[in-house]
Amino acid sequence: MAVIPVALAGRAYEVVIEEGLLARLTEAAAPFFKPYAGGRAVPFVADANTHRLFGERVNAHLAAAGFAAEWFVVEPGEDAKSWAVLEQLTDWLLAQGVTRKDHVFALGGGVVGDLVGFACAVTKRGCGFVQLPTTLLAQVDSSVGGKTAINTRAGKNLIGAFHQPSLVLIDPMVLATLPPREMRAGFAEVLKYGLLGDAAFFAWLEANVEKVLARDPAALEHAIATSIAMKARIVAEDERETEDRRALLNLGHTFGHALEAETGFSDRLLHGEAVAMGMVLAAKYSAHRGEISAADADRAETAIAAAGLPASLAALGLTCVGAALVDHMRHDKKAEGTTLPFLLLRRLGEAYVARDVDLTDIAAFLDGELAA
Repeated sequence: MAVIPVALAGRAYEVVIEEGLLARLTEAAAPFFKPYAGGRAVPFVADANTHRLFGERVNAHLAAAGFAAEWFVVEPGEDAKSWAVLEQLTDWLLAQGVTRKDHVFALGGGVVGDLVGFACAVTKRGCGFVQLPTTLLAQVDSSVGGKTAINTRAGKNLIGAFHQPSLVLIDPMVLATLPPREMRAGFAEVLKYGLLGDAAFFAWLEANVEKVLARDPAALEHAIATSIAMKARIVAEDERETEDRRALLNLGHTFGHALEAETGFSDRLLHGEAVAMGMVLAAKYSAHRGEISAADADRAETAIAAAGLPASLAALGLTCVGAALVDHMRHDKKAEGTTLPFLLLRRLGEAYVARDVDLTDIAAFLDGELAA
């Protein structure tokens, strides 16, 4: 068991990692069930896959503790992060009589967490929510830190709010149902923490990739807890990404979001896969600028490929040119006027924000990678 505090002034909360938490939910999140003790249904939001896998288990547990769940179920995938679904969810929450003192339970991956968090940020000008992440990617990344958002035609996560959960409960046992591809996609975000700020952790991941992906309990808990501890420290220092500290968490994302946009935010390229490819490109571009050695860039690429993640831009089968990917980047929410900061590497385990990147050079660099 690991308990990691996210130390925000006036809004501190805990991330609890322990096998079997889902089976002890009313105990683990007891304060947030109290408002429903009078017979009101507890609002849960899940996608259809998660509800199919865990819905009856949650219902039975709640019933044994004297509670009942009411479910809002969305279709799996990024399409759920839309204006239309947000409207349906907020209308549903209001119909459930949710108040500012209540908490909504988000059971699922990053899509569910983002959607529920944003809905709770705007419902009654802010009600509470509890994160119950069921994918590795959500467990180590999106469930912690309070970034919530939906997608629009202009791009991914451009409409949202900072709204912190009141509690995050991570049960590694739920990952037993996670498809291997989703597990690998989540591992990309774990690798990110090593590359951006912990060379020793990166080396540990290189040596233990097979154990983590095989869901070895000790290795998995160490990977999750180390990742979250780093994110918690960074979020506490720079909650709203007004400085460069929290921006480090975007390593691989500027390139990755452009790849997601080019592939239509579809299952053709999962978010974690896009981040993995983005980290390869960030490492190679850092070497292109002479900031890390070609050997270090190769090491990052090899670690990502060893996890079964995309490590070659040419292998994605894109038909675009580098300038098209750069055009997607111009819509990135991190754009500042006419400039776009890039997360690059000074060494493996030390990322930094570069504000002197020439987008024409990026386009030419991407042309070379597409043709490789």
